Amino acid sequence: MTWRLPAEWEPQDAILLAWPHAGTDWAVNLADVEATYVALVDAITKSQRVVLVVANDEVAARAAHLLAVAAIPGERLAMVRAEYDDTWLRDTGPITLTDGHRFRLLDFRFTGWGGKFAHARDDRLVGNLLASGLFGEDPAGNEGSEEVSTRSRLSHEHRDFVLEGGAIESDGAGTLLTTRACLAQRQPEASRVELAQSLADQIPSTRVIMLDHGELEGDDTDGHIDTLARFIAPDRIAYQACDDDSDPHFAPLSAMAAELRELRTQAGGTYALTALPWPKPIRAADGRRLAASYANFLIINGAVLVPAYGDRADAGARAVLSAALPDRVVKSVPCRPLIEQNGSLHCLTMQLPRGVLGER
Repeated sequence: MTWRLPAEWEPQDAILLAWPHAGTDWAVNLADVEATYVALVDAITKSQRVVLVVANDEVAARAAHLLAVAAIPGERLAMVRAEYDDTWLRDTGPITLTDGHRFRLLDFRFTGWGGKFAHARDDRLVGNLLASGLFGEDPAGNEGSEEVSTRSRLSHEHRDFVLEGGAIESDGAGTLLTTRACLAQRQPEASRVELAQSLADQIPSTRVIMLDHGELEGDDTDGHIDTLARFIAPDRIAYQACDDDSDPHFAPLSAMAAELRELRTQAGGTYALTALPWPKPIRAADGRRLAASYANFLIINGAVLVPAYGDRADAGARAVLSAALPDRVVKSVPCRPLIEQNGSLHCLTMQLPRGVLGER
């Protein structure tokens, strides 16, 4: 079999999270964010395991206490020690390829979303997770060599290519969905054609779909696809719509919707499109617009977790995804504190595909 990036809806071993602490940007609203984490861990462990990354013993004790108070079952929780600058593991955790039997943990270069934030520890996170024993014995880094991956169940590959996990969506069958704005900011010297080819080379793909439109005010990722449009089946895309023509997002999100209508599946048909409702503007205390997107949902085993922002559209987003994914339980997770730091539920998490943890 060939190597591929599994779709998010495929079976998972666990969800990877990093617990917030006072040494991260969460310091100013740490209690509120911890409450969100407790709700998120509770929702995930109803379906599967959580691997919780903690920076030190103090952080581990704090997390264990709050989760025990919430009566979250310990048998579905594991903690590993590793340092991190921030907790957005969608962008700093491993991107895992599989050929059906073996796994490659891709370790892309992380630059703090284009040099905006400190990132030295985040850039070392995948290697530190390996050293923690999470995946068993620390696999050899093969730097792209087929020799190591041929004889190993698991290999670790450093890639000198700047990429965050939130910048890509996979249908599990060879199609990647991304945005030109983000890729071009990270690799400014490359043309559109070169960007697509480079991405397809890094993550084995038969095609790369690169959107030219779509942006959210308050998003400092330069247009991550996971806040805009998401595969929820090989032939269906859920996307963040805007129906308020007085909102500055109306034009770019309408242009993105038009792009999506023109896309074709690998079989040549049109994609079924699921439009997510638009919340009213949410602002921080200093007046800045926060990037509230329902497209930042997380698919786990048997369920979908949807951000809730305290807006009447929360229920609508849950209903829309329930209709589109009737075989999964759809639950809301309160995420209002998260968007204070310009991300949401999906940005915090990284799925570990079934089998990558072996017998652990």
